[in-house]
Amino acid sequence: MALALILVAAYLIGSIPSALWIGKLFYNKDIRQEGSGNLGTTNTFRVLGKPAGIVVLLMDILKGTAAVLLVHLSYFADVSIHPLLLGMIAVIGHMYPIFAGFRGGKAVATSAGVVLGYAPILFISLAIIFVVLLKLFKMVSLSSILIAIIAFLYSIVAYFYTGDWVFTLMIAVLATFIIYRHRENIQRIKNGTESKVNF
Repeated sequence: MALALILVAAYLIGSIPSALWIGKLFYNKDIRQEGSGNLGTTNTFRVLGKPAGIVVLLMDILKGTAAVLLVHLSYFADVSIHPLLLGMIAVIGHMYPIFAGFRGGKAVATSAGVVLGYAPILFISLAIIFVVLLKLFKMVSLSSILIAIIAFLYSIVAYFYTGDWVFTLMIAVLATFIIYRHRENIQRIKNGTESKVNF
């Protein structure tokens, strides 16, 4: 019973549609009807502005972190499950949220939150690299794809030192989610029509 509850809890946490709720509660807007229509941080910044974008970014990151940390709750103390599996389930919830008609975000922020909950130093390192990539290319989508690949390559190298094959596998899965969810962006990058951000 506890195993089923923790799995459901991870999915429901991931399913919290931060961008949708912030948009409706404070701006009277459904961002699914504006911009790219995506329930993610980038579209929130574009449609609702910087304050809302920052809040949504933090909320989406913390969804992944909260799911990973569920194993530390006393109720789930006897449940034998790898925290990264819970993180992956939360990311699935973020991409296909039950609270938003199964139309969610592109997995980047919540995946970052999973890494934050499991390997905080890695999260900080990847965040710095992401900012550098964004400065260089001025494309959130390309930076997200590249950081997913970098994280996967790191996880392969880390395996030979730690033997943590679950970490390598879960990072591979999360990277695959991110790349798959950006398939339309990849096409626009190839065509030279992808949106860029200004600093």
